Amino acid sequence: MNKNRKTGFLLGMVFLSATVFGQTNGSESNKQTNGEKMAKTYLDLMVNVVSTNVNYGDANGALTDYKKSTNGIQAGVSFQAGITHNFSLVSELYFIRKGGQLNATNPLTTTESTLHLNAIELPILARFHMGKFYVNAGPSIAYNFSGNRKIADQSTKLLFENSGEGFKRLEAGIQLGGGIEFPFKQKRIALDIRYNYGLTNIAYEKEMYNRALMISVHFSKLWKTNPLGRN
Repeated sequence: MNKNRKTGFLLGMVFLSATVFGQTNGSESNKQTNGEKMAKTYLDLMVNVVSTNVNYGDANGALTDYKKSTNGIQAGVSFQAGITHNFSLVSELYFIRKGGQLNATNPLTTTESTLHLNAIELPILARFHMGKFYVNAGPSIAYNFSGNRKIADQSTKLLFENSGEGFKRLEAGIQLGGGIEFPFKQKRIALDIRYNYGLTNIAYEKEMYNRALMISVHFSKLWKTNPLGRN
């Protein structure tokens, strides 16, 4: 059921992105040049709490009933480069702590366990604007530089090597989501909701894929000059 809901979410976001893209392209020909319809570029800091969990693959479907999300932190910078008034490219660079929990009596560790992965992540997103609303999607890459696993009361550092208990440094995924922007004096406030779907296995001998729900608030000032914009 969880897998069906996630698949439905991903397909829904892709459909919504395509719909908005078609609407904004259709309205481009009727666009009137004015001060409001302009390419907008922002750079802002981000510090957020994220909800993360681990997918253990089809072979470990029995773990689904024992999985529990864990809260992590996301901190870095976000850059929105306005290309036209309804299309932007977004690049971010941030630290993120991912992971997940398994409840007691689970088939993998038998006792309660918590996994934490510390990573630097870089997503590149295409963002389509429709009034105050937008949708975005794109790939992301991450470098896992440290982590730990706590089983019962014992915590151990993760090994990043090709072994039975080893984890991989590099990870690729896709991010899908949307948001809403509010003007505030000469600034903007944006609420962004995004789902991070890990595509690559982060472990060598097991199936493990990161998942994350990221909700962030951006407060930033419009750049006065925009060398990338085509109004």
